[in-house]
Amino acid sequence: MPANLRRIGVLTGGGDCPGLNAVIRAVTKTAILRHQLDVFGIEDGFQGLIQNRIRPLLSDDVSNILTQGGTILGTNNKCDPRRYAVPDAAGKPVFLDVTDRCMEHFRLHQLDALIVIGGDGTMAVASHFVRQGINCIGVPKTIDNDLEGTDVTFGFATAVQVAAEALDRVHTTAASHHRAMIVEVMGRNAGWIALHAGVASGADVILIPEIPYSMDAVCRKVVDRSRHGKRFTILCVSEGAKPAGGRQVVRKVDPTSPDPIRLGGVGQVIADQIEQQTGIETRCTVLGHVQRGGTPVPDDRVLATQFGHAAFQALMSGKQNRLVVMKGRTVTDVDLLSIEGKQRLVPLEHPLVVSAKDVGTCFGE
Repeated sequence: MPANLRRIGVLTGGGDCPGLNAVIRAVTKTAILRHQLDVFGIEDGFQGLIQNRIRPLLSDDVSNILTQGGTILGTNNKCDPRRYAVPDAAGKPVFLDVTDRCMEHFRLHQLDALIVIGGDGTMAVASHFVRQGINCIGVPKTIDNDLEGTDVTFGFATAVQVAAEALDRVHTTAASHHRAMIVEVMGRNAGWIALHAGVASGADVILIPEIPYSMDAVCRKVVDRSRHGKRFTILCVSEGAKPAGGRQVVRKVDPTSPDPIRLGGVGQVIADQIEQQTGIETRCTVLGHVQRGGTPVPDDRVLATQFGHAAFQALMSGKQNRLVVMKGRTVTDVDLLSIEGKQRLVPLEHPLVVSAKDVGTCFGE
């Protein structure tokens, strides 16, 4: 154990995700029960570091949280200390760099390292603190499965389970009413959820951000199924799907957020176009945040526990500024700075894409 490692901080940044509590539990229990170290929970992501909302975590604090969704520490997906929004006299946001405030609170609590649990945005902020001299160990969290460097992130399996179950359920309604049914799932720039859930449920059409779609191709698939005795069609659509030569559907813009664009609504746009071009009744269901909430599936609990333990072990072995990852079936780690600003997208020739196409699935091409 490094001689200077006595007190560690842990935070969860970005959106909530199934499995966050499993990571917090693994880190805290390993640190306290195995190595008698002090663990401090930072509330609401980097917001807690800015506002000095940092509290000790005891073993009892993390008992019985393995199966809970969300995060006992809270999180924040709008807080970037490099660009922190505060209202001016007129109530309009002014952006400040409050890195020094974070460093002050880090030193105040005599922390020796941070375990940062989050996705690409959270890891970008963690990389910033690495450059300020803080040893950060990252844990990859996102239901989108789009973090570079790892084959899988925890939270993804639960999101796919929720999405696949929804697609399974709309099958019966689609068949009963002879409709086209669309399920819009999360996935801004990466279509992993739509791809896996769509394949798992046998969706007839899967639309993902990486493959711009043609409405003519989508409508042709719907009509062809109808002509060949299949009186319904199931479509699984990523929120970030866009037509060839067109743009993503933006639901709103939040200027106070580091990522101000909020997508949503492409499913309804496609539903309206299918009805207009084919005359076939079409309905859209938007899953939204139900994909991120609730009890994590066992695979995510196991993966999150492995990641949390590996993050702490990385600290114990003296490693600096690493991201724990899954490569194949092995948990290892990579340079945290090496993944900054990158996203893991679905390759156009991914084996699952090829398999889906070979069984007749339409990707809107």
